[in-house]
Amino acid sequence: MPTTVLAAGDHFVLPRLLTQELRDAVPEPAALDIRELQLPWPHTPFGKVAEVDEASGSEDDIIEALRGKQICVTQMAPLTERILTACPDLELFCVSRGGPVNANLDAATRHGVAVCYAPGRNAVATAEHTLALILAAARGIGDVHADLKQGAWRGDYYDYANCGIEIDGSTIGLVGFGAIGSRVARVLAAMGATILVHDPYVRPEAVRGLAQLVTLEELLDRSRIVSLHARVTDETRGMIGRAQIASMPRGAVLVNCARGALLDYDAVCDALNDGHLGGAGFDVYPDEPVPAGSRLLSAPGVVLTPHIAGASREVAHKAARIVAAEVARYLRGEPLTHCANPEAVRTRR
Repeated sequence: MPTTVLAAGDHFVLPRLLTQELRDAVPEPAALDIRELQLPWPHTPFGKVAEVDEASGSEDDIIEALRGKQICVTQMAPLTERILTACPDLELFCVSRGGPVNANLDAATRHGVAVCYAPGRNAVATAEHTLALILAAARGIGDVHADLKQGAWRGDYYDYANCGIEIDGSTIGLVGFGAIGSRVARVLAAMGATILVHDPYVRPEAVRGLAQLVTLEELLDRSRIVSLHARVTDETRGMIGRAQIASMPRGAVLVNCARGALLDYDAVCDALNDGHLGGAGFDVYPDEPVPAGSRLLSAPGVVLTPHIAGASREVAHKAARIVAAEVARYLRGEPLTHCANPEAVRTRR
């Protein structure tokens, strides 16, 4: 009997991409019986579904689609206590995201459902987007672009006081040195920057020859450009506030493609308005979508993108490929590479 699979894709990680990667990973034609489900994200924003966050699709729709299925591969479908109770055949739930935030891990473990995820899927895309924002913010591209679109050719942008800064010769501080931060460091170093890193979980030998490990205080004090790459934890939430921004050199640039909760955006707007910060680039925010009245929308020198740093076609393919590989491992009885609750793995009959 074939293994029954639900490929619950959306408009980014398409159902057909999930299906194709599953077929490539499990080439035996009769091994899988795959049904596809189209979820509405991002045309409809994700949100909280019962007890899980950042999910797309209703519990009723997922229950109907999952009945009789042993495996689900998805990016945004919720996995809740109610869904698990209603779908006792489910054994494996693969989330093609950096973390399984749309899955109730405790409930999945109790029901014997292994939950996998796809770390690193968007590291390259996010690193490249970070570099784009650094360059745009350092050279004031946001404001000059907006002026030119409105028909204003402003010569005063060539005034010394209004000119941007170069990467070559600048000291750039990276808060976090994981898969994304380390990629950003390599490119910026190749462009001639001196790189400082603050990351309490990184050993000095990991940055040797590329960057210098320093305290957060030293990084902020010395860096003309600061880019955030930390995860949000109790330790890092709000780590860059009014005092930290004030300690940065006047005219410095601040970029965040990590998480909005790391940063006090009101303090950023004040610093942009009074000229202490020379520019900023953001892809993440405390409230998403950004509210119509947000101060960020009118602050000078800021470049904004709508949480799309991880949005590349390559990411969609990588995400599908990573979860398909987990399905193949599971069917072969091999250990799962990225399992959030390995104690729940069932012995395949």
